[in-house]
Amino acid sequence: MSMRVGDESGRARAEAIDPGLARADAIATPQDGGQWRAALRRFRRHPVAMIGLGFLVFMFLACFVGARFAQDPNYQDLLQPTSGPSGAHWFGTDELSRDTFSRVLHGGQISLKVALGVALLSTAIGVVIGALAGFYRGWLDGLLMRFTDLWIALPALPFLAVAVSIGTVDLGPFGSIDLGGPLGITLLLSCLLWGSIARVVRGATLALREREFVDAARAIGASNTRIITRHVLPNCMGPIIVNATLVVAEAILVESTLSFLGFGIQPPTPSWGNLLSDSIGTVQDWWWLTVFPGLAIFLTVLAVNFVGDGLRDALDPRRQVRS
Repeated sequence: MSMRVGDESGRARAEAIDPGLARADAIATPQDGGQWRAALRRFRRHPVAMIGLGFLVFMFLACFVGARFAQDPNYQDLLQPTSGPSGAHWFGTDELSRDTFSRVLHGGQISLKVALGVALLSTAIGVVIGALAGFYRGWLDGLLMRFTDLWIALPALPFLAVAVSIGTVDLGPFGSIDLGGPLGITLLLSCLLWGSIARVVRGATLALREREFVDAARAIGASNTRIITRHVLPNCMGPIIVNATLVVAEAILVESTLSFLGFGIQPPTPSWGNLLSDSIGTVQDWWWLTVFPGLAIFLTVLAVNFVGDGLRDALDPRRQVRS
């Protein structure tokens, strides 16, 4: 009791000397729900991130809800061949008299599904490899990190172009998969984009494994698996979330580039990339065929980066005490 009174009186004297000193109950502890509420408040105060989030919500609603009320993306209105934007066709029609607005919305479904799938799968792969390398260190760390370095150095576009050109792959009892389809592109991109997340998680795990709460969990007999899943990874969620948002933007760009080069999603299934590819030779005469898919890619990637910047600032542990 006397030590406790002494501690309180000592803190009172310290606060009198430095009024900006944080109170003990204001300091976030590992897995403290208060730090997530503080991060949410900081994110809401980030105007650019909120604008980006609002645009992403709008884009998802437009592509996955609004597209249900739009025309069939392959329907041909032969009465208006290759017409510009109008009341009947907001984004005009293409060379086959198909509604460009509908094709942009349905193409967004494919591009956004691929991007989200890549973000989830590549994050899962990177988290597992990074956590194992950082926690166990030694020869396992060296082996996994050298493999990660090799994978990061792999030239992405040539690898993807060769893999997609293989076409359909027979998986035996699991059926077959078209490497040029949405699922195949998602798996290929996930296998390429996990390296950066693995490095981030490894670095965070190396620091966290030396913390007192990990030593305490080990002292009471917690297994390594429980320490990693219940104590280490929850405290890595900030960097993981930020890097996952960046992977979404990167996946949209890579998928669009592949489709633009003719190695990605193949017509008549629309995607933002192959819409640009189909219009590249007509940009001077039929500008709307290039502008609207290009704007969709540009604004979506920009919004994702804005949200990533906001999350990075909100989840910065150096700002937890002052917020």
